[in-house]
Amino acid sequence: MSRRIESHFLAGPAGRLEALVEEPEDGAPHSAVLVCHPHPLYGGTMHNKVVFRIARGLRRAGLVVLRFNFRGVGRSQGEYAHIAGEIEDARAALRWLRQRYQGPFALAGFSFGAQVITRLGCALEGARFLMAVGHPTERGNDYLEDCPVPKIFVQSTHDEFGPRPELETLYAKLAQPKQLIWVEAADHFFAGGLDELEQAVKTSVEAVAQGEMDKRWA
Repeated sequence: MSRRIESHFLAGPAGRLEALVEEPEDGAPHSAVLVCHPHPLYGGTMHNKVVFRIARGLRRAGLVVLRFNFRGVGRSQGEYAHIAGEIEDARAALRWLRQRYQGPFALAGFSFGAQVITRLGCALEGARFLMAVGHPTERGNDYLEDCPVPKIFVQSTHDEFGPRPELETLYAKLAQPKQLIWVEAADHFFAGGLDELEQAVKTSVEAVAQGEMDKRWA
């Protein structure tokens, strides 16, 4: 059975947002997840290869996935708004997703998208988990330290925007529950490690779904 995929335009705070919603290939989804893409000013879109792999790993784990383009990207209206506006875009997209799919929800994002979803998710109640892939370390991350939401970090071993020593220092300060997964790859975009990235996404989310957080997370 092939996956079900639909194109939508969602009502956003700066105009319509171009989006794709994808359901799992096998059976009804047990959760819904919003996935956010890299920086709009540096070529980031919902079709980015890392974002695609994250979305596929999540679908394989049984989640329905909503990807969308931030304002000013692709066919989404508006202009780049220095992360504050993009957080509001994500909030609007998440609202749409939760209205359509009742039940548990989560957020995931790559690079700039990881910053968006952690900033949004740490201020919300009820998110099942936040998955930050390729999380940058050069900007202020103090808001993460007391964030009570379960956090999954998936990082390339050679990420130039989130180097291993810097991310490990940040991670050590964060509140539980949390998990850090290193993927052997050549750069921030997981060159040579995309298959492993996708599998890490799937496996970590399956552990959450099976209630094994206490066993696997540290």
